[in-house]
Amino acid sequence: MRVLVTGGAGFIGSHLIESLVAMDHEVDVLDNFHTGRRENVELSGKVSHLYVQDVSEALLRSPQYDRIYHLACPASPVHYQSDPVHTFKTAVFGTHRMLELARSTGARLLIASTSEVYGDPLEHPQTEKYWGNVNPVGPRSCYDEGKRGAETLASDYARTLGVDLRIVRIFNTYGPRMLFDDGRVVSNFIHQALLGKPLTVYGEGLQTRSFCYVSDLVRGILLLMESNVSAIPVNLGNPNEFTIRELAMMILSKTASSSSIVNHPMPTDDPGRRCPDISRAKDLLSWSPKIELSEGLDLTIEEFRKRLVP
Repeated sequence: MRVLVTGGAGFIGSHLIESLVAMDHEVDVLDNFHTGRRENVELSGKVSHLYVQDVSEALLRSPQYDRIYHLACPASPVHYQSDPVHTFKTAVFGTHRMLELARSTGARLLIASTSEVYGDPLEHPQTEKYWGNVNPVGPRSCYDEGKRGAETLASDYARTLGVDLRIVRIFNTYGPRMLFDDGRVVSNFIHQALLGKPLTVYGEGLQTRSFCYVSDLVRGILLLMESNVSAIPVNLGNPNEFTIRELAMMILSKTASSSSIVNHPMPTDDPGRRCPDISRAKDLLSWSPKIELSEGLDLTIEEFRKRLVP
């Protein structure tokens, strides 16, 4: 098939491209390299065309696509808060561009949403029916509300204009090719531990997250795209829950690092608990993660070491 991946030079996007290329699809990539890296595209395999542009801008040309995977948007607080206006525009206006492209070409469109639509959740674990607890005017709102707006716009296009839509809500994902300065906890801790720097823990580290290895996530995304699960959100993530302090101690042990742990004040609106209910993915896609955190961390640490010491 002819496929477009927006955000394809990013961490998750590059792994998705790798799978699509291996399946002999003809893959085009769109990325402005705000957080993506050209090397990621090169590592992913041969792509047909690379659009170096912002997703909220019109495509220079509009081929007929069979599938569009819309992943473009900064996804870590350090990046999406650096230019919140652009983040919101990317989430909403970029999604509008892809919806129009899907409508005009008849492509099936998958949009990458996020567990951040649940905010600091009052329901635990989070099901797709939960509407969330989001601060609409806080420092994280550009991303949280941007993705909620993208889901709204996409759902209306599906209902009223017949766009063939898939929505994935991605929970914390990690693995090779994460940026060292990504700002997310797994990449932060591994990078700091390998350099012998203190691990930055916010609060007492008792907040929880669930960590999904990137190959498990990509497998779920591909299954969702080719499923009949149309226009309803599907959580993809690992339901095994860990405190941030537990993660820090695991990484210190695996890296044999002498790094200390330093505690910083909690960021504004940082969720206290985050864990997906993946019943819908299990029932409708026969999907569940296969790689446990310990194994996934070993693979990620090994790749980080190679990049730090080529």
